[in-house]
Amino acid sequence: MDYWSALEVYKEMLLLYLEEGRRQVNSLCRDLEPWQIIGATFITTLGVVWVKGFLFQPESLTSRIKKQCFRLIRKIPFIGMAIQTQLLKALDDMSASLCTLKDGMSYIKQLPSQGLSQSQVLDRIREYETLNEVQWEKGWVSGAVYWGDETLTKLLVKVYGDFAWSNPLHPDIFPGVRKMEAEVVRMACTLFHGGPDSCGTVTSGGTESILMACKAYRDMAYERGVKHPEILAPVSVHAAFDKAAHYFGMKLVHVRLDPKTMKVDVKAMKRAINKNTAMLVCSAPQFPHGVIDPIEEVAKLAVRYSLPLHVDACLGGFLIVFMAKAGYPLAPFDFRVKGVTSISADTHKYGYAPKGSSVILYSDKMYRHYQYFVAPDWQGGIYASPSVAGSRPGGIIAACWATMMHMGENGYVDATRKIISTARKIKTEISKIEGVLVFGDPEVSVVAMGSDVFDIFRLSNGLTSKGWNLNTLQFPSSIHICCTVLHTRPGVADQFIRDVKDQVASIMENPKEKTTGMGAIYGMAQSIPDRSMVTEISRGFLDCLYSTEVAKSQTSHMNGNGKAH
Repeated sequence: MDYWSALEVYKEMLLLYLEEGRRQVNSLCRDLEPWQIIGATFITTLGVVWVKGFLFQPESLTSRIKKQCFRLIRKIPFIGMAIQTQLLKALDDMSASLCTLKDGMSYIKQLPSQGLSQSQVLDRIREYETLNEVQWEKGWVSGAVYWGDETLTKLLVKVYGDFAWSNPLHPDIFPGVRKMEAEVVRMACTLFHGGPDSCGTVTSGGTESILMACKAYRDMAYERGVKHPEILAPVSVHAAFDKAAHYFGMKLVHVRLDPKTMKVDVKAMKRAINKNTAMLVCSAPQFPHGVIDPIEEVAKLAVRYSLPLHVDACLGGFLIVFMAKAGYPLAPFDFRVKGVTSISADTHKYGYAPKGSSVILYSDKMYRHYQYFVAPDWQGGIYASPSVAGSRPGGIIAACWATMMHMGENGYVDATRKIISTARKIKTEISKIEGVLVFGDPEVSVVAMGSDVFDIFRLSNGLTSKGWNLNTLQFPSSIHICCTVLHTRPGVADQFIRDVKDQVASIMENPKEKTTGMGAIYGMAQSIPDRSMVTEISRGFLDCLYSTEVAKSQTSHMNGNGKAH
């Protein structure tokens, strides 16, 4: 009884306040005409809608304000001219570095009036091969080529030739390719412990695999009423997720890492989940530091909030599935973990298939249906495709199938054992070097190095001068080596460790010395607050790749080694 009496008191107080509010509003509007009240209401509503649209956009307000400020700064005459001069200088450097030809060489800009014979074409091809300066066959390159075995190469060339004209878009004409693609997907599902309902498709590479997962989950989010789908992923996740967000009108929300382990902060990820979250992402391992995110913990969040979880295993997928049998067990990362709904893995990396092949796998066919594209009303007939491309190279699929069949489980386990053993050796020895630190606890094939004592890009320059070609990273400044079968050759890892030790010893004689050459460029790129300038330089780099103009100058403006990494 007392409870209801108290509620009545609060009810009376609320009614009094409402009545007082009504009187105040009526008092303010007493001298206004009806059209003024309607007009004010209309303008206010428009203003509120505009403010909401301005504040709540995929790109944060802070980022947009910074961009606008930098645009205004660049319009100041002397500042804008100075910035433009430096940009042009950087672009000239890149052009001279990337587009240098051998003496007597020129670009072909139109078809030959008469077709060349096969021998003439092959002669020309050999000329192009002379442009290669990086000898990846020696095992001095990070990643890029994951084996290059001569026997396997001959097999791939033969198989590709047999299926060069095939196209899985026409399964009735090329049933063999259809069968091979289905078997590649099923073998991959088995490796990642998929159940009977697991499925997937073959794609052109890791980026397309990631794009397809994001597209599927975006459409799922749309179906449940989400208007602005968000991808929730660690800051270390591959840039393909940025591309997916850009292409598909999604927002990529980056979650911080634990600075010690370099794994995603699960508590921060939990706090970032909201009504717009379309998917969660983990890496196994991530590209920068070779660290595997806490997939089991994130999967619990996925189950709790009924969200799909994508595991990006593009880099090391075809290592981690064999590591247990190779003697290097890992925590569960695949479809054995409740909550994991999709996995991307590149067959053209540690699957040793030719470039242009990857798989996107799902725990259930329901998810794959959202990936598909169907145009039922096209005049050319009902059009349906499983991924981005329509026509696809059947030769690549056939070569991927041939690689997996030729390698077999024993071949993959043996290669994995060698690679992981080599990577662990490098990690252990690098950790012992004074002045150098290894990021996190890399468990797979990537070992990332940094330093609190000197600019790590000086080490990058030094190793480049010795013939090594490593990956340069940012935020934080670091470099990494991605171990492949080529690094397991006798003496390669030992030589790398010796060269790191020698270069660090030389750097430690004057650790505060400034970096020059490409190291300085990478360091500067991180420090530029106007990221649109970095974008502009990157676009210039891409333009250089398609240039058919001979570089004006063969002399680089940059100090030190001028080769692009």
